[in-house]
Amino acid sequence: MKTLIVYYTLEGNTHYAAKKIASLLDADMLRIKPVKTYPRKGFRKFLWGGKSAVMAETPELEPYTFDASAYDRIVFGFPVWAGNVTPPLRTFIKENDLSGKRFAAFACQSGAGAEKAFEKLKTALGIRELDAELVLIDPKTKPDPINEKKISGFCGKLK
Repeated sequence: MKTLIVYYTLEGNTHYAAKKIASLLDADMLRIKPVKTYPRKGFRKFLWGGKSAVMAETPELEPYTFDASAYDRIVFGFPVWAGNVTPPLRTFIKENDLSGKRFAAFACQSGAGAEKAFEKLKTALGIRELDAELVLIDPKTKPDPINEKKISGFCGKLK
């Protein structure tokens, strides 16, 4: 089963996890980026990102190449913002015909909300279940052997 990891990262935690997962699954990676970048620090980061996530915005993305026919499964990776999927992923889902694909997801967070975000992702995809779900607590900025075990378990479910 050919797998693509589609992810958005702000501070590098999701990119860090995506690289590890891609290596274990022999998967391709597609990093999506909004044309207008989100603030990376301070109150504006939480205000703008949270508002954008809660309002289910779909920002314009930088150009990317994606051939849906080349993949059987898509693994989405994102930081959790206000219990939501990040807006760039919403844009990707809206822009592409993903029918007939299998899906899994991983979320990076500092606090809570990933489970709620997974439910919103399933709704956006029009599915009931994901093949696997993974929640990581800041895997790059707060390395922890537990995260490594979780990543291995997640990938084991997808093999």
